[in-house]
This record gives sequence, C-alpha cells and structure tokens, in this order.
Amino acid sequence: MITAEILDVTRIEPKLKHPTIFKYFDALDSGESFVIDNDHDPKPLYYQLLGERGNIFSWEYLLQGPQRWQVKIAKLLNTPGEETIGEIAAKDMRKAAIFKAKGIDYSCGGNKTLAQATAEAGITEEELETALGNAGNQPLTASQDFAKWSPEFLTDYISNTHYQYIRENIETICGLTEKVAGRHGNQHPELYRLLQSVPAFFQNLLVHINKEEKTFFPVIRQKTGRKKDPSLPVVYEEGLIQQSILLLQKEHHIIAEDLAYFRKITNGYTLPEEACNSYTYLYKKLLELEEDLKQCLHLENNILFPKAAAL
Repeated sequence: MITAEILDVTRIEPKLKHPTIFKYFDALDSGESFVIDNDHDPKPLYYQLLGERGNIFSWEYLLQGPQRWQVKIAKLLNTPGEETIGEIAAKDMRKAAIFKAKGIDYSCGGNKTLAQATAEAGITEEELETALGNAGNQPLTASQDFAKWSPEFLTDYISNTHYQYIRENIETICGLTEKVAGRHGNQHPELYRLLQSVPAFFQNLLVHINKEEKTFFPVIRQKTGRKKDPSLPVVYEEGLIQQSILLLQKEHHIIAEDLAYFRKITNGYTLPEEACNSYTYLYKKLLELEEDLKQCLHLENNILFPKAAAL
C-alpha cells in the first residue's frame, strides 16, 4: 500500500487534490488510515468519498481550524462473515431497540461491527452481546418483522407512515420554533439557531422524500413487477437503483448530521426551568421527529436498499 501518515493537501495542485486523496484511500488495507492536512474544512470531500466509495470509512477531525484542518480517514475493518450492527438491526427490531438504548447509531452508522460500535459507545462488547442475547429471547411482533417484507411493500409503508408523518408535522414544528424563539430567544440564543436551521432542514427533507417517491420507489415497484412478469416493458435505465442508493445514502448522512446538530445545540433537548408549555411541546416534537426519522433511515439503509440492490 501507499504509506503516508499525513498528506499535506495544500501542496497538491487543485485539480489533483481529490484524485490523489482517493488514490491514498483506495490503497489502504482494511483497518488502516491516513491523515489529510488542509487549510480549510474538507467536508465536501467527505460527501464525495461517501458517494463514490460508500459507507466504508470513518472520518475523524483531529484539528478544526482556524488555520489548519486535519482529518483522519480510515478504511473500516471488514471481517468476512461478521455481521454489521445495521444487518443485526435489520433482522431483529428487538436488537435495534438495544442499540438505541445504548446510544449506538444503527441507522446511518450501521456499517460498523459490534467491536467498533462498542468502542465508540464506551461499553464492552460482552455487555452489548449479553443485552442482545436477552433481547432475542423476547417475543417478536410479526407485524414489525420488516426484514420479511417485500421491497414494494416497504416503499408503501415508508410513504404512508414516515413520509406522511413528516408532511403532517412540518407546519407545527416550524410554527413552534418561531413562537418559542420569539419569546425566549434572548435568554436562550440556541433557539435562534434552531429558527435559522429548522425551516431549511424541512425544505431539504421534502426535496429528498419527493425524489424517493417520484423516482426511486417507482423503479423498485417496476423491478418487482418484472420479476413476476418479465414481459413488462422496461421504463428505467439499468443501474439506476445502484446509482440512486449511493446518492440517497449520502443525503441520509446529511439528515443524520442535522438531527445531531439540533440535539447538540439544545443540550440533548434539555428544558430550562422557566420553559413554558410551547417550549416543552417544541422539544417534545423535535424528539419525536428524531425518533421517527432514525427509524425511517434504518428501514431504508439497512433493509430496503439491500433488497432493492438484490433485484
């Protein structure tokens, strides 16, 4: 492999920066890493790497400005036959609930192994495996055994539950954000940051779900239909599903980062003592939104996308 502990990106010709970084990344063996050193935040590279290589790397800031940025990029370990937490959660929602209780992101962080997830969560692998084993002894509700659902049925479920929920709650959450920021923003400036971010978040979220409903989901239904009746006409380009999955996974990571940002600036949605009913209801709705979206991202990333790719 190419050996380089630190790659000084500022010394590379602009048009060659990203190709050079990709060359270094592709040369990494599983579990290896290198550090890029730059004079600005290289976040656009993160999304390009995610879109072109998939969710097979970790991204850790070592320095974040104002003069230099350093990011450690590692190729994730891939032990043959070892399940990821996303695959475990996809097979059993009881175990997904354990990941949630332990603070482990299995929706957009589902590519990690148990060892990687426990290391990041600050718990032992034995502790997590015991909890997962106990969860497996509990009865599983058949109606929530999403892994057994067809991709076509999953698209209908996602549209009619999660997307419907989003559309029904946009006006309420945006209105509450404006009202609470106007009343309490001077004492709690984080509310102004919410006011600046929440409407834009919903605007981008609507674009995302409309794209899925009008482009991606219909292709899945057409693919499913052709498996039953090969004589049906092809009205989509071959390879569209794989291309769409890479793009949608990239957008899912952005959604997850926005949710993490809301949680961070509100200190985990901690209410001040003087919080009024509207303040309390706003945080309740934001927590509810986070819960619903994480479940939706899990269904798509860990269950629907693999099923769609297999078509």
